[in-house]
Amino acid sequence: MRHRSDPSSTTSLVKYVLVGLIALLGLACLYYGSYFAPGSRRSDDEDGSDQVFGSFVLNHDPEDLLEDQEHNPEVPKSIPICDLRFSELIPCLDRNLIYQLKLKPNLALMEHYERHCPPPERRYNCLIPPPVGYKIPIRWPASRDEVWKANIPHTHLAQEKSDQNWMVVNGEKINFPGGGTHFHYGADKYIIALAKMLKFPGDKLYNGGNIRNVLDVGCGVASFGAYLLSHSIIAMSLAPNDVHENQIQFALERGIPATLGVLATKRLPYPSRSFELAHCSRCRIDWLQRDGILLLELDRLLRPGGYFVYSSPEAYAQDPENRRIWNAMSNLLRRMCWKVVAKHDQTVIWAKPLTNSCYSKREPGTLPPLCSSEDEPDATWNVSMKACISPYSAKMHKEKGSGLVPWPQRLTAAPPRLEEIGVSTEEFQEDASIWHFRVVEYWKQMKSVIQKDSIRNVMDMNSNLGGFAAALSDKDVWVMNVAPASTSARLKIIYDRGLIGTVHDWCEAFSTYPRTYDLLHAWTVFSEIAEHGCGAEDLLIEMDRILRPDGFVIIRDKPSVINYIRKFVTALRWDGWVSEVEPRIDALSSTEERVMIARKKLGDEGIATM
Repeated sequence: MRHRSDPSSTTSLVKYVLVGLIALLGLACLYYGSYFAPGSRRSDDEDGSDQVFGSFVLNHDPEDLLEDQEHNPEVPKSIPICDLRFSELIPCLDRNLIYQLKLKPNLALMEHYERHCPPPERRYNCLIPPPVGYKIPIRWPASRDEVWKANIPHTHLAQEKSDQNWMVVNGEKINFPGGGTHFHYGADKYIIALAKMLKFPGDKLYNGGNIRNVLDVGCGVASFGAYLLSHSIIAMSLAPNDVHENQIQFALERGIPATLGVLATKRLPYPSRSFELAHCSRCRIDWLQRDGILLLELDRLLRPGGYFVYSSPEAYAQDPENRRIWNAMSNLLRRMCWKVVAKHDQTVIWAKPLTNSCYSKREPGTLPPLCSSEDEPDATWNVSMKACISPYSAKMHKEKGSGLVPWPQRLTAAPPRLEEIGVSTEEFQEDASIWHFRVVEYWKQMKSVIQKDSIRNVMDMNSNLGGFAAALSDKDVWVMNVAPASTSARLKIIYDRGLIGTVHDWCEAFSTYPRTYDLLHAWTVFSEIAEHGCGAEDLLIEMDRILRPDGFVIIRDKPSVINYIRKFVTALRWDGWVSEVEPRIDALSSTEERVMIARKKLGDEGIATM
């Protein structure tokens, strides 16, 4: 006997089937959606998915990643090489990105030369290749005067500045005679001339160690900074990525301290009272714009009594336009309490006041005004310039100066501004002692592979008080000390020690060309960016971008971080030489640490050597 089916049972069965199908479809969408999402990437896929843009699939807690070390799908077997047209890519200074994102920077204010970083889906997930024929850079000090043309295949400046002795193409090399726009016959003679103008003892611009830190704006290929080094003066040579193509890249290839930057709308990433002297040799800057805001930025950066050396037609030319500019500029600087201390031929030198006294003697309503007491003159990361004068602290005003001892004593002396960041003299001295020991241990770890002249350009990615850089003072290197944005207040101590550096957020790309540093030191950097939700993978690719072939990375961090980073060594081609140790615990160790040192391979692209 056949039974009728229950209509309610049939309805329920159909309902269950539909629910099951919907769930299955949802899972399929989730899988394929995540697989092809812009922020995802698998390096070993060959099915046409985009391997160039986007971010890695991120797990920001290295501790969690250890649960499946052997089969972690997030670690790529390889990382592709970018197209050769990206060999000079600077992600946050890429003007093509401005056009692609349809940004509208104010060209008159030079905003297009400021940082504009790509969103996560537009980041490059490939390794930047060197140009065809790339060679290991010529070593310092020979590199001051010559570089391989193949490494920076741009000769436009040699033609444009042929009458000024900037650079000369000489077969496979580019030579640098030491000239500049206003010192055609050599920076060395120009430096002596400046010392004579200032009547410094022995015609030495060094002035007994009281002139140590210099800011050279619009520096060209940095020959001024190059020749200052022999005078025990270190310059932050600054220029934008503008029509003078690759000028900062040439400077760094030469082994000269330099960085990309521009006086535009944002404060330069240096603390107040950092430089004894600022220099502009035909730097093509309109100093009168926006109520003198660019001169006021120099005022913020100069120390009490600091000098501004200005070599430009406005200082000597007699035509009506240059006379107008000179008169307006002189009037502005007089209201800022600057005084002309020397003027000769093409150059004029102004000096800042030593105290705040002059400001209080100005007529009420005089412009530019003093900055409000709420303004923090040392805040620089993504902070707009302000058209006001930053007065000295009460202590500087009372002492009529910065209170710094001459160089080289200031490298090890406790700076007066330590108290502003809550660090005692004893803590400062202990920090210096610890870093001296750490650096000695690093060099012992590398002794089998490091050569005497193989390292010149060094970056400390988390500089703290500058102990790492100070411990390298007996080596012929210079260090770009980077203060993470979260601890930027400490950068003033770096400058007060006679060192140089900048503020940066390591969740973004650094403002430099590819292949510009021989050694990168990263102490707890990866742990810190993880706390801010940023990925180790993006930082590793950025480090590879700025590291020269044959260069070294020293990564000091928690064991879990080192274990995770070790997985990328082969994919990054950092396995030319790898060493890992467990260092002793010291007062700077917040937890157990490990040190991994790796060397970047010359590459499989046929990179030539000397």
